[in-house]
Amino acid sequence: MNMGGPAPSFTEDILRHTGAGTNLEPASGAPPMLMEMRPSGWMLMLHAEASAVEQQQTGPRGHDKLFSVNWAMPMAQRSFGKGELTLRAMFSLEPATITGRFYPELFQEGETAFGKPIVDGQHPHNLFMELAGVYDRKIGPHWLASIYGGPVGDPALGPEAFPHRASVGDNPLAPLGHHLQDSTHIAYEVVTGSLAWGTGQQGVLVEASGFHGREPGENRWTIELGGIDSWSFRLSATPGKDWSAQYSLGHLHSPEAVHPAEDVLRQTGSIAYHHGTDLGALNAIAIWGRNHTDGSPINANGYLIEAALRPQGKQTVWTRIENADRTTDLLAAAAPTQESVVGRVQAYTGGYAHRVWSCKNASAELGAQFTGYRVPSRLVALYGEHPTGIAAVFSVRLGKGEE
Repeated sequence: MNMGGPAPSFTEDILRHTGAGTNLEPASGAPPMLMEMRPSGWMLMLHAEASAVEQQQTGPRGHDKLFSVNWAMPMAQRSFGKGELTLRAMFSLEPATITGRFYPELFQEGETAFGKPIVDGQHPHNLFMELAGVYDRKIGPHWLASIYGGPVGDPALGPEAFPHRASVGDNPLAPLGHHLQDSTHIAYEVVTGSLAWGTGQQGVLVEASGFHGREPGENRWTIELGGIDSWSFRLSATPGKDWSAQYSLGHLHSPEAVHPAEDVLRQTGSIAYHHGTDLGALNAIAIWGRNHTDGSPINANGYLIEAALRPQGKQTVWTRIENADRTTDLLAAAAPTQESVVGRVQAYTGGYAHRVWSCKNASAELGAQFTGYRVPSRLVALYGEHPTGIAAVFSVRLGKGEE
């Protein structure tokens, strides 16, 4: 097991469990983290990140706000013969550092605040983002069977969640397609079984999950239990050490509180890439997500391409390009009872940050990003023709990552 660098094989990449839930990432990459091997045989790990953000937006619906996005993930691993046990937790103080129950983000939608749909804003993450464990057992030289579960976890649905993707760079904002692609990264009562086969750096991972489909409520400090009522399936593959791909399908029972009678069939597909170059580490991902509302003709699609380059670890340059369907929820008070798609929004983001401080176990970066939007005709009267957003970002993370 090589937690501090690239994984030497496909099965060792799985056993690292460095991402959220059981997501599979390119074996050649590794997130920054702190590690300590205890005499008892337990490997203790910690990775964490916090950003202070000043967001300013133009247009009739633009707002300004100072807030912080943050998370910390302690882990413990120990081998038992052919088996390995990993205990995981993830916490966020965003319920305290994001006031008003959301931060401004033009065209974003999903979940509620004060009993109303969040429009042009993103909700904070929960205090408990993950409380789960996973047991892996090798079956011969090429097979690995795993069981994952806990009261809070990340089921086998979608790509690696956006807060943990290296491809976001220092971008603090959620993708517009979050609720079409990776919003189940915080779910309750999750159980996942999986089987993997691999040789060298190539392999295939098959997973199936059961979980509670309703998204977290407005009280972000608690754990909400409600019974397993949803399912998902995911097929992941790595054609080489620099690549990982997944296709997933899931049925979510009543995910949104504002549309309690609606069940959603979600499909996602993604391809992730990591490569170390002379300039530094390059991370990129392409994602498609689609929500189909059961019993209706409603289909909402979201497409995303994002990439981040860290030249010699001293700077970070990133971009995100999105094309996401938006629904009548954006019409707020004028929204009809029956949800439908009103148009597709394009968002173009670019950003840069410079490392301003570092030590053996941590680093800090200061930067900014700009986002421009292309607005569908039906929404021009509400948003204007060319709304924009500018964010100043100061980020601190444990570990120094790749140089």
